[in-house]
Amino acid sequence: MNTSLLNLQPEILEDNLVKLIPLQENHFEELYKVASDPLIWEQHPNKNRYEREVFQNFFEGAMESKGAFLIVDKNTGEIAGSTRFYDYEPENKSVFIGYTFYGRNFWGTGFNTQVKKMMLDYAFKTVDKVQFHIGAENYRSQKAIEKLGAVKVEEIDVAYYNEPSRHNFVYEIKKEQ
Repeated sequence: MNTSLLNLQPEILEDNLVKLIPLQENHFEELYKVASDPLIWEQHPNKNRYEREVFQNFFEGAMESKGAFLIVDKNTGEIAGSTRFYDYEPENKSVFIGYTFYGRNFWGTGFNTQVKKMMLDYAFKTVDKVQFHIGAENYRSQKAIEKLGAVKVEEIDVAYYNEPSRHNFVYEIKKEQ
């Protein structure tokens, strides 16, 4: 039985295409350049996250989570977006992956699949179940997570960091999958 705890923010997770770097305060400006595109957020529960003040709140939540990463394209050095581990429950051997977004030039490229697989492989060394909150209207993300084998298990309202509650679906992938 594995009794080790999951480190939500290992130094770096990487493969031949992607590097996940622990998010730092000094990443704000370069990450906001990616996030400032309104089309990124059009299906998201918080559609105005492209606004600087709203994104600042998101970024503060990412920093406080101690599980957030900057996603970097290893081939170009370009910042692709951000993601994080959160709501880790050692007693249930479960963790969430989410708060993920990408610049549009990374959409449909397989980048998200690569990042999620890397994060799942890392998490499944310690946990038995990984879950995802996905906005009820975020069809793009729902399709992407279903392609990875995630199954919708619940509908709930989720309050993002200092934001009102929004309707979300909970998807799940179990280790034995």
